[in-house]
Amino acid sequence: MSTDLLTFITGKRLLRTEIPFPKHELDLLIHKGALIESPSILYQQSVPSCVRCGNRDRSLFATHFCHTCQKDCLYCRHCIKLGKVQECKPLIHLATSDKTPFLNHSSSLKWKGELSLAQEKASNSVIKAVEEKSSLLLWAVCGAGKTEMLFKGIEVAINKGERVLIATPRVDVVKELSPRLRAVFPSIPIASLYGGSKEQHINAQLVIATTHQVMRYFQSFDVVIVDEVDAFPFSYDKSLQYAIQQARKPHSSLIYLTATPTSQIRKVPNLEIVYVPRRYHGFSLPVPTFTWCGNWRTHLKKKKLPPVVMKWLQERLKAKKPTLLFLPSVDVLKQIFQVLAYQSIMHEAVYAADKERHEKVMRFRNEEYSLLLTTTILERGITIANLDVAVLGAEDHVFTESALVQIAGRVGRSAKMPTGDVTFFHYGKTDAMVRARAQINLMNKREV
Repeated sequence: MSTDLLTFITGKRLLRTEIPFPKHELDLLIHKGALIESPSILYQQSVPSCVRCGNRDRSLFATHFCHTCQKDCLYCRHCIKLGKVQECKPLIHLATSDKTPFLNHSSSLKWKGELSLAQEKASNSVIKAVEEKSSLLLWAVCGAGKTEMLFKGIEVAINKGERVLIATPRVDVVKELSPRLRAVFPSIPIASLYGGSKEQHINAQLVIATTHQVMRYFQSFDVVIVDEVDAFPFSYDKSLQYAIQQARKPHSSLIYLTATPTSQIRKVPNLEIVYVPRRYHGFSLPVPTFTWCGNWRTHLKKKKLPPVVMKWLQERLKAKKPTLLFLPSVDVLKQIFQVLAYQSIMHEAVYAADKERHEKVMRFRNEEYSLLLTTTILERGITIANLDVAVLGAEDHVFTESALVQIAGRVGRSAKMPTGDVTFFHYGKTDAMVRARAQINLMNKREV
């Protein structure tokens, strides 16, 4: 019996093409009952359902002539980037998910930092959820230090030989978290999984993965932590939510982290909510100012910015203060880039498809220029000291309550510079703007 093969497939549900072992070894383990083959596509009232990703949308299935089964064979288009799930090709997993291949540890955490009072309370709630195998929503403001609040809870699980998953919608977060967790859990096998990662085959006790990569796991984790649960694509894609549920062991902990929970997740039954209303440095969140700027699109057609916006920018340019200007679309961003370039203003611009995005952000951090134009791509995951932020066109539908709270959360994150300006320039206030400001004010009023 191949121990290596069993170790490789432990906690996963895979296609044969994903298992890099000889066919005869695989067949022998299936024959002996150590591995189970199960259908990859099921039917419920004649509606197909992909077992791997949960897709039930008929438009995301297709058929083609299959050389394996010699007939037209249904396959799932939704998760095809992970390998083709089709009717005649089963998924393979261990016969039992009870056994864990990981050893107990006496003290796995090597971290000398200190938690604030608010962080300590949240950390204790995480420990409780891990020990009781319960669910928890950690509602922590932007810059509260969510990662540090997880350390002791992860340690409790690791020390018991349990397996932990941290799932996040964004690749950037996986890449940022991995070195931090390796530094504080130096003796624990850790895998960092995203599209193109070379650690797919590591049988790690602590897994940090994009939510898409979680689709390969089945009843694997004792503790599942979902970071940025409100973020695209997780909040919009039911298959990613399905994947999280499939990856959990039947008796496991589920911990959600967010600064901006959706109304749906707040209504989940039996979900304890723990608030962290202060940042690690103890200061309140900067509250956005609403500034009417007229029909800014008309100004833009004339190759100009509204005077009130230009004045705001020039004040910061003169002071060489790091400034982010958020814009509703790439088209608007490119137009404003040209307007500012025509006036010989030193600046840069980034958006999702910009291949030089990371380099431009790094130069911004290094103070090579003080003004950076951006779409909502930078609403999360950027921390710059002494930053001011503005949104132009805050009334646009892309600026949801969640996006606006996250944007405001870029400001005042440094303990040395815990304040800053957040201005929403608009051509008419929206419910999202009002709710975002109300949420920030509510958190500022909460007791720690």
